Amino acid sequence: MPESPRPLRGDRVRNRAALLDAARAQLRLDPDAPLEAIAAAAGLTRRAVYGHFPSREALVAELATAGARRVADAAAASRHDDPVVDIALVGRLVWDDVEAVRAMTLSVVRGPLRETVLADPLAPLHRRLVEDAAAAAAAGIARDDLPPETVARLVEGAAFTALDESVRASLGREEGRRLVILAGLGALGLSWREAAALLESHAGRLLRDGDR
Repeated sequence: MPESPRPLRGDRVRNRAALLDAARAQLRLDPDAPLEAIAAAAGLTRRAVYGHFPSREALVAELATAGARRVADAAAASRHDDPVVDIALVGRLVWDDVEAVRAMTLSVVRGPLRETVLADPLAPLHRRLVEDAAAAAAAGIARDDLPPETVARLVEGAAFTALDESVRASLGREEGRRLVILAGLGALGLSWREAAALLESHAGRLLRDGDR
């Protein structure tokens, strides 16, 4: 019997794109969605999935990498000269990008992909936080009792905690922005009153839709 013809390259590209789209949609609904559900949503068999990805973990890793690059690109598109406001702006930009997939994002950052997959595409964003933390400390407006690298990681950790709370409490867009920014500024060393005052004085850029 003649061998079955191999799928055309165009078919493989379309199937892979459909698979990634289905995975994104399914994981948005359920971060623990099994590979069978993802394959079915893409109109493919589980066996067909393995022609593109060796495992569910590899599929999630590709989605996570693409998401991390998108977050980094979004953050790079806007900056502020004041390092404290800039850290708040980073919080707003990251929240806006992950808000719709916050449960899936939490699932990724809590696992091994945070170090093995996300570290490289998010490295520019981390360096920006380190630079902002150093500048804010030098200006006397943020904590200087810890190295800027450590402070930057505390800011990142506070954002993850805020993201967790946003899932638990089903926060809306502006509420989520406020929580992520206030948590990050608190980790930077501002009091809650200082953080709230800064947020309100830059509310147009940090809280509301429009110019960023």
